[in-house]
Amino acid sequence: MASDVEFDETDLALLEQVEGDFDVSLETLSDRLELSKSAVHYRLNKLKDSGVITGVTADLDPLAFGLDMVALTEVTVDHTEGYSETVGERLDAVEGVERVYYTMGDVDFVAVVRVQNRDQMNDVIDDIVAIDAVDQTSSRFVLDEIGGDAGVVGNVRDEATDALLDREG
Repeated sequence: MASDVEFDETDLALLEQVEGDFDVSLETLSDRLELSKSAVHYRLNKLKDSGVITGVTADLDPLAFGLDMVALTEVTVDHTEGYSETVGERLDAVEGVERVYYTMGDVDFVAVVRVQNRDQMNDVIDDIVAIDAVDQTSSRFVLDEIGGDAGVVGNVRDEATDALLDREG
């Protein structure tokens, strides 16, 4: 559904504003974008209804919960029919796994694991290895998290923006 959406420059500017802080007021957005509050409200609802805005969440600092041990765990599996969905869903269900990526190359999945201590990390790795079809894991421990998330709109290159806006490059 969201892939069929047609954007204009105002939509992209609005999305960039709310992606950084969805709690920003309609009045502030109206001022920044030089639109009426009702126009901002209409556009936000249109973007929600079309599936571009998929939800509104609070960004929590994992360090506030003591979740300061992070590992990128590469997982290699047996290739049986439907393994990408089956194993991916099982990896995602492991407590302590923050995100799972299905990849191409030497490994099949990369799991981002975030826990409080080594015992919890060992439990997560044990749970991953216990999944049927998992052959091997290899973990890299994160020493420091550098930079923040630029968000979707902030990562769209100029050529892709031109394509989104259906402009000639």
